[in-house]
This record gives sequence, structure tokens and C-alpha cells, in this order.
Amino acid sequence: MTFHQSYLTTSRLLMRSFQLSDAPRVAFLAGDFEVACMVSSIPHPYEVAMAVEWIQGHANQITCQIAMHYAIVRQADHLLIGAMGLQFDWKNQSAELGYWIGKPYWNQGYATEAAQAVLEFAFGELGLNRVEARHMTKNPASGRVMQKIGMSYEGTLRQAIYRFGNFEDAALYGILRREFSDA
Repeated sequence: MTFHQSYLTTSRLLMRSFQLSDAPRVAFLAGDFEVACMVSSIPHPYEVAMAVEWIQGHANQITCQIAMHYAIVRQADHLLIGAMGLQFDWKNQSAELGYWIGKPYWNQGYATEAAQAVLEFAFGELGLNRVEARHMTKNPASGRVMQKIGMSYEGTLRQAIYRFGNFEDAALYGILRREFSDA
């Protein structure tokens, strides 16, 4: 299989590779504590240099077929509003979906729209059998995104994430290719 990161589009969004010029915007949006506390991997405070380092690592992750990261950009004004990615487990033909949306863009359906496009790519182009995602139970909005894209709740991983001095429970969701194509 030829492995490359395609552009993905929806009615309102363009999902593309991150560029170094995105680093200040990433640091600004992901650096908001309300965003960072809902995602297990975003540091806080989040400096521009950290965003540069994160973006610079993407090319190697694609080359090594470990992960791919999409900048979520509104088509109307080309404004970066979040990120979405897949971390691969090729042996098991699966991936973990992860995402964040900047706080000013919450509750507008952007995460659901982007996740639907990424699932179509994961099952259709990459031929994966399973995609899973998890969210901290204190962030039910993320769980609603997973439900809207057809994922099924598979259980709660108790105190699975240590974040800002607290152990957080994580709800696990998954979807299989046959379930996605049946929807």
C-alpha cells in the first residue's frame, strides 16, 4: 500500500497537513487551559516552540506509518480551528482517532464533521478494520461526537489518564468497517 496523507474536504472544512506557519495558531488554541485539560497529550502552558516541534515530527510519523495529523481549517475563511489525527496499529488493522477543537469553535459540529471524513478515509482509503477513540468522562461533548459518527461505547477505563494532578476515567468507543459501511 502506498501511504500518503490526502487532503480531506467536507461541506465546511478542509483537512490538510500542518505547516510550520500554523504553530502560533496551534499554541494559541491548544494552549487554552480549557482545551488542554480535556486532551491527555496537550501540554500546558503550550508555547509556540512546542507547537513547532510537534509539527516538525509529523513528516517522520507519516514516513514510518505511525500516525497522521490533520489541521482542521474552515473553507470559508481558511482559519485553523483544531486538529484531528490517527495513530496506527497496522498489525491489527486499526487506529486510534484523536482530536481537539479550539474553544471558540466548540458546539458547532466541526469535530463531528471532521471525524466523519477521517473515518471515511480510514476505512475506504487505508482499508482499516477498526477505529477507536477515548475521551475523559468529564468531557461528555467528545463522547457525543463519537456517538454521532457511529461509534459504540465499549467501556470505561478507570483512572486511565493522569492529568494535571488528577486521575481521570476514560470512556472507550469503537467502530468497525462493516458497521461504518452499514450506516
